[in-house]
Amino acid sequence: MYDGIQLTELAGPMDVFNAANTEVGGAVYRVVTASTRVGAVSVHGGLRIHVEHSLQDVIHGEADIDTMIVIGGLGVFDAAVSSEVVRQLPALAGRSRRVAAVCAGSILLAAAGLLDGYRATTHWGSAQLLAERFPQVRVEPDRIYVHDRDRWTSAGVTASVDLALALVENDHGVELAQSIARGFVVFTRRPGGQTQFSAQLRAQNARTPAVRAVQDWLPDHLDRDLSVAALAGRAGMSERNFARAFRAETGSTPAELVERLRIEAACRLLETTGLTVGAIARTVGYKHGETLHRVFSRRLATTPDRYRQHFSTSSQADRPQPTGLIDTTPPH
Repeated sequence: MYDGIQLTELAGPMDVFNAANTEVGGAVYRVVTASTRVGAVSVHGGLRIHVEHSLQDVIHGEADIDTMIVIGGLGVFDAAVSSEVVRQLPALAGRSRRVAAVCAGSILLAAAGLLDGYRATTHWGSAQLLAERFPQVRVEPDRIYVHDRDRWTSAGVTASVDLALALVENDHGVELAQSIARGFVVFTRRPGGQTQFSAQLRAQNARTPAVRAVQDWLPDHLDRDLSVAALAGRAGMSERNFARAFRAETGSTPAELVERLRIEAACRLLETTGLTVGAIARTVGYKHGETLHRVFSRRLATTPDRYRQHFSTSSQADRPQPTGLIDTTPPH
């Protein structure tokens, strides 16, 4: 911790780990807070929190560190605050089994050289800064969290809960993580490959009324012919003009937006229904389950079956049998 942390990014993981202790009925996690000094740390927004250990205490203490997590917040961008933290991170990491960061905490890890050669993510508003300032880091700007060997990084704010749940699952299995998620009233535990924005939120609203009408029509008609020719015809435009206007005004090609919408719809059906993968594929506009499998592998780094296994909210009895498919600048 340090002055200027984001409170949610501290409280989220702490609550998840404490919930794991409650669920198991024992201390499977011991949560320790540390900063450059013992005493009060100022949270962004005005709250002050007492920190029980200095970083030097932890570095020179007898206990090994299982997981070091660097919290994010606007303090990252205050050199007077962050420089001392960065100086001490390598020694802390050297005593840790794994190293993690939430949100802009990834920037501190990178500044300490602890993400060189690793894949990592951060808050969407800081992704460009991370990539430009630390070219040795393989930044994946649109992920909820990234796990690369003994490094774990996440997007911002509520993604801290996703990261903590992923750590619990890695340590103690999916059942415990799912039980905690239900207790937190989390709709679903998002896989690391899920994007930080829904497709509709990521796309800009088109200015041209005909293009905007097509954009608004798409989510409810994913099983239709959504080729550029068909969409241009719906807009009453030539294919060339429609494709050019769509990309210029929404920031995405028609095909890219359609694919993202279909993936999101498929994820919702995998989470909440017992439909087979083939049936879901047809519902969202793909002719074959194998096509949906390839899209999931490319875009989410997982498979439909594995996604359902980990994130379905339906009961085991309701789930189908296997189908045979192979399983910037800082934020303000």
